[in-house]
Amino acid sequence: MATATKRPARLSDEQLAEVLELVKGADTVELKLTVPESSQRSTVAALEIDPLDAQIRQVFFFETPELALNKAGVVVRARRVQGKGNDSVVKLRPVVPADLPEELRKSPNLGVEVDALPGGFVCSASFKAKLPPTAVRDTILGGKPLRKLFSKEQREFFDANAPDGIELDELLVMGPIFVLKLKWSPLEFGRPLVAELWLYPDGSRILELSTKCTTTEPMQVAAEARAFLAKKGVDLSGEQQTKTKTALEFFANELSAGQSG
Repeated sequence: MATATKRPARLSDEQLAEVLELVKGADTVELKLTVPESSQRSTVAALEIDPLDAQIRQVFFFETPELALNKAGVVVRARRVQGKGNDSVVKLRPVVPADLPEELRKSPNLGVEVDALPGGFVCSASFKAKLPPTAVRDTILGGKPLRKLFSKEQREFFDANAPDGIELDELLVMGPIFVLKLKWSPLEFGRPLVAELWLYPDGSRILELSTKCTTTEPMQVAAEARAFLAKKGVDLSGEQQTKTKTALEFFANELSAGQSG
């Protein structure tokens, strides 16, 4: 069921020039790779990933039945994280860092990040907020207004970028998606690596490997990561899958099927 996007394994010269320009104005860079389902078990074994070390997360998305926010490049979500507090995010993508208002960039709660994957990239701006440990569960199960999960900054960011007429409290809850997240530092790689396994209600799954770096070193880190993963036998040529879009399309299709039934 996972939504897959076929991409060339490498960026073109034009894409490379564009992503390097975006990186100049970003705060961080995250290099990502999704592993085909057929190679996930071998990848877990090759990287010596122990699932019992993983942190459990629940991810909830808030959308319209027609996925109007996703079409406008807006993502609204909240998470429950095992052993930690909850959090919420309002994200806009794609963005050009230089075009963002100066007052937004001054906020300590706004992060501008370039996500790069084989053959593609996107720059996003995200307003994040920390929440009490039971905030998400209490809001969703208790039927409380969704806006309570978002700060004033997040609500203003949403109002500025969401399609006209869409209100936070009117959004549908889509989820949860269960996620297993593990962060470790392989000795042969020399820097932190993250594995996220997204488990979808229909039994499909997405395994994503990622590492973050500063805006001054993406090319070097990308080359090092590629060499490390290739040495471990990880499939670097698979179709790249989008975790959020896959989740939204699943729940939207489920909703549509329920209404037609």
